[in-house]
Amino acid sequence: MQPNKIKIKNYQLNSNLMLAPMAGITDTVLRSIVRSMDKDCLLVTEMLSSEALVNNPNAKILESNENESPLAFQLSGHKPHIMAKAAKIIENKADFIDINMGCPVKKVVCGGDGSALMKTPQLASDIVKAIKDHVNKPVTVKFRLGWTLDTKNFVEFGKLMEESGADAITLHARTRSQMYADKADWAEISKLVNEVKIPIYANGDITNIKNAIECLNLSKANGLAIGRGALGNPFLFKQLEHYFNTGEILPEQSLKEKIETLKEHLNCEIAHRGEENGIKFFRKFYPYYIKGIRGGGAYRGKLVTEDNYNNIINLLDEIIENEQKILHIHSAN
Repeated sequence: MQPNKIKIKNYQLNSNLMLAPMAGITDTVLRSIVRSMDKDCLLVTEMLSSEALVNNPNAKILESNENESPLAFQLSGHKPHIMAKAAKIIENKADFIDINMGCPVKKVVCGGDGSALMKTPQLASDIVKAIKDHVNKPVTVKFRLGWTLDTKNFVEFGKLMEESGADAITLHARTRSQMYADKADWAEISKLVNEVKIPIYANGDITNIKNAIECLNLSKANGLAIGRGALGNPFLFKQLEHYFNTGEILPEQSLKEKIETLKEHLNCEIAHRGEENGIKFFRKFYPYYIKGIRGGGAYRGKLVTEDNYNNIINLLDEIIENEQKILHIHSAN
């Protein structure tokens, strides 16, 4: 299957895939790693606080490089005039402005941001209109099925976002109350697809080719927004693009290839943040890269507490050597 390429307003994309925004995760380093795997997918920054951005328009979190395009910058907030000011600040850096109306984290929703905006649809509409009035870039919105399972309002909310000027939607197929528990309900997305004319990206639980195809079939969405499924496996983007273009399924990355990608990711974070901060920041990624390996728990425990770069590299090399020894023993038998 080869879905039609997505066009957002006047911007023609050459891919149906998106790296979904993840706070503290999708920095310029991870985005560049994904871009090396997929030259065409839409990349999205981690969530940027509109108020913080207005107060500090030169924040390091805004860093990006020209190779990241097409790139969306995601804003969070609940004050239309502040959101508009923040959008203006990043307009020249961004190909798209994305509005976060889906983050379920308590400290975000308690301030009225993220998925709390689904409880205040008119305010959400005012935010979209304010940003559209201040920037010339396409504006997209990410939200969920609703606040709770009993108050799902994503169809009405999505139609209002389109009427307010949103040029595309990313829909996470869970409610705020579900957070990241339960299975994403991809079929629900199709209800909104039938009601709006703008493109919709399906989001939630997309981790491999099989469930990516299932998600597209059930959701009828135009594209896929991949978040946690990309952690430790940025190769997934390359696999999916290849499958959509050729129908051929590429082999999974070997453990050695995964560890080499891990090293590249780590080295780039160190170059970006400095050795001490880069090593500490990267600790959150080890569990994803070494998930499922023999003795993974023990290695994870060592890696997330190790501060010395050479010791980290030695541990990673040891993982590869042990795997190769086991494979050699099995092949000999």
